[in-house]
Amino acid sequence: MVLSHISIQPAYAVSGLLVGLLVGLTGVGGGSLMTPLLVLLFGFHPSTAVGTDLLFASVTKTVGTSIHNAGKSVDWSIVGRLALGSLPATALTLLVIAHYGTTSKTITEAISLTLGVALIISALSLLVKDRIIAIAVKRNPDFGLHTSFWLTVAVGFVVGVLVSLSSVGAGALGTIALFFLYPRLPVIKIVGSDIAHAVPLTLLAGLGHWYLGSVNFPLLGSLLVGSIPGIIIGSFGARYTPEFLLKPSLGIVLTLVGIKLLA
Repeated sequence: MVLSHISIQPAYAVSGLLVGLLVGLTGVGGGSLMTPLLVLLFGFHPSTAVGTDLLFASVTKTVGTSIHNAGKSVDWSIVGRLALGSLPATALTLLVIAHYGTTSKTITEAISLTLGVALIISALSLLVKDRIIAIAVKRNPDFGLHTSFWLTVAVGFVVGVLVSLSSVGAGALGTIALFFLYPRLPVIKIVGSDIAHAVPLTLLAGLGHWYLGSVNFPLLGSLLVGSIPGIIIGSFGARYTPEFLLKPSLGIVLTLVGIKLLA
């Protein structure tokens, strides 16, 4: 391998650092920001961006999970329920992608459409989550206390499909869904559990994309150089950062990116 092909690209490393910080702080921002950055800013093919981002997320969130687990901020029963739905969904989605081909027009258009819609839904959910939960709790005081096992599995299935197709959902939609399903769970545990669930999900999906030839490993290396220290800092900082400082700005960014992808 030529040395220049494995050298670290500063722009990619900085992008990894910023995204890693956001993921550690909020559980959101991996696929939601990294994949659009790779497509819109750096010009990578959507399939390459998705495949590379999935393995990027699996390594980055493994580091984040170890930190959150050490701080006892992971609910492993929730992680197991989500994985029960997401892993089979991932396998099925990869089979569909393999059937059509990662660079086919059908898959490329499906990825762009799914990515744009998922980002906008994620953004809107972030911005109105607190209001919807407050209304739900007022109408039903037991809301979130006896959440259906199968409802959590179903959420995992939907997230598995979205993540495998667009790399978005493990953090953006997964975190929002957990807030609705478990509104009385501390925010730090929601974030930690969602990050932990993303590890097996993105690893399986990323390995599938690697097998299909849609992973750029030199790019992956540069992203990880930045993201690993980023998520370490963010995961520790999540214990002290006010949530209201992050959600509105992140929601606006996701909305703008989603609109750009759909335009």
